[in-house]
Amino acid sequence: MAVNLVSVENVSKVYGTRALLDGVSLGVSEGDRIGVVGRNGDGKTTLIRMLAKLEEADTGRVTHSGGLRLAVLTQHDSLDPAATVRHEVIGDLADHEWAGNAKIRDVLTGLFGGLDLPGFPKGLDTVIGPLSGGERRRIALAKLLIDEQDLIVLDEPTNHLDVEGISWLARHLRERRSALVCVTHDRWFLDQVCTRMWDVQRGDVHEYEGGYSDYVFARAERERIAATEEAKRQNLVRKELAWLRRGAPARTSKPRFRVEAANELIKDVPPPRDSSELMKFASSRLGKTVLDLEDVSVQAGPKVLLKHVTWQLGPGDRVGLVGVNGAGKTSLLRAMADAVRSEGEIQPAAGRVVVGRTVKLAYLSQEVAELDPSWRVLEAVQRVRERVDLGKGREMTAGQLCETFGFTKEKQWTPVGDLSGGERRRLQLLRLLMDEPNVLFLDEPTNDLDIETLTQLEDLLDGWPGSMIVISHDRFFVERTTDTVYALLGDGTLRMLPRGIDEYLERRQRMEQQAAAAASAPAPAQDRAGAEKSAAGLRAAKKELQKIERQLDRISEKESGLHARIAENATDFAKVADLDAELRDLAGEREELELRWLELAEDAQGA
Repeated sequence: MAVNLVSVENVSKVYGTRALLDGVSLGVSEGDRIGVVGRNGDGKTTLIRMLAKLEEADTGRVTHSGGLRLAVLTQHDSLDPAATVRHEVIGDLADHEWAGNAKIRDVLTGLFGGLDLPGFPKGLDTVIGPLSGGERRRIALAKLLIDEQDLIVLDEPTNHLDVEGISWLARHLRERRSALVCVTHDRWFLDQVCTRMWDVQRGDVHEYEGGYSDYVFARAERERIAATEEAKRQNLVRKELAWLRRGAPARTSKPRFRVEAANELIKDVPPPRDSSELMKFASSRLGKTVLDLEDVSVQAGPKVLLKHVTWQLGPGDRVGLVGVNGAGKTSLLRAMADAVRSEGEIQPAAGRVVVGRTVKLAYLSQEVAELDPSWRVLEAVQRVRERVDLGKGREMTAGQLCETFGFTKEKQWTPVGDLSGGERRRLQLLRLLMDEPNVLFLDEPTNDLDIETLTQLEDLLDGWPGSMIVISHDRFFVERTTDTVYALLGDGTLRMLPRGIDEYLERRQRMEQQAAAAASAPAPAQDRAGAEKSAAGLRAAKKELQKIERQLDRISEKESGLHARIAENATDFAKVADLDAELRDLAGEREELELRWLELAEDAQGA
């Protein structure tokens, strides 16, 4: 029988006149992996702080088992700014001791990309004080994971991690024996790691068995039976349930309640998006040309991030953009945005961006735009527009759109200066959509947004007719809102990934394995004549490289065409099967070409 580690008995917590938690009783046992969800401000962080005895309850009590080894990752670290990374993470261990520990090697590689901490100015000997908040947070997480605990409590552990880092963290936590309580808005992560869910709502905590998908199933069923939520909220939950059951296979293991009930709930729910209808509407708003990149190179200072990229964003395209940090995702968006804003006058370092005449761009950057702190929320939205056309005869007032984004009628009169970071992020998104753009660039739009707001944003984007590029480490959001995924793999290219983020992670793993193998391989003994490549040989290699790049571009175009045909023939299963077979053949051809490209590139660099 599992040992009880923490007991929460009849706990209440009041701030001002608001009861965040009201008579809550919960328990954490050995082996539990609990995800905590709920709206921002509903008490998730307060709950786990009381669970860890970092904050006192007003009434009730929290009991820890004797000798409990507990570690907590809070929103603000307690690292010594004068210490080095080595001192905080590894302590007094000698190099041969920590380097011989497989667990320490795995944590350093998973969170920092290598044992030498690439990206930190002096590696392990970097002083912590000048580092960014994201870097400090990764250090605090590494310090926590290297030790052994009975219970780990994590508050937003995926913040500041890229897709690869989040994937590694999910695997690492699944393999640990420690119990886990985790607050996060990353729904893919919750599905991968958690076996129970706590939903914090209006002072109470509802418990569910299973990961995030199972939680959505059970919550939709509970709301259907209890009929306590308004119709709008019920429809949103049912829509997300339909997406999880139909659009994202293998997202969870066996649901822990009757699957028949879930299927009954969604039998009349249409697919999230009517892609063909949206494409027609987008074409009528944008014409044939949106953004065409012709032999474009993008630089950040002296560093060339993208080389000779030819690519097209068409009307109605919904693209997810993934890649390693520093590969140039944000730089690419900025280069395209500069071309749009300057009407083609400002161009990238090389090549050109052709901008459609009717393009109206809205660009959500990672920085929250400053607004007059004295404005009220509703006023800030109305200054953009009083009403917004959502297409297909749908129209919303500024106040209605505010409510969709979680600003109740009372909250709409709150001064902007009194909003939290997450609320300001929501307001920034809201103002962008209110301006009726037909092209959207969203750079990390999920930052500081809770799951309920994310669901509402996804629902709004489902009916938004235009072209869209999304950069996000939130895998669920990318898969939910986009139709195709492109990757920047750090080699200066932009590539379409037919199998999405799974394919991206596989490619990155292969690249790392090849790099490791090349680094460990003994240098062959070569005489002077063999070591020097002839100029003719180099020219031939470079010529073949260019030929392969053109072939890869043609394959990308064919893949795009096949995906469009699959969407058009979605109900013809025989046709879809034939098209899918063609896609697989193209993927095999692409892989062979990419391997040859890597061989030639290594030869050219070694010359």
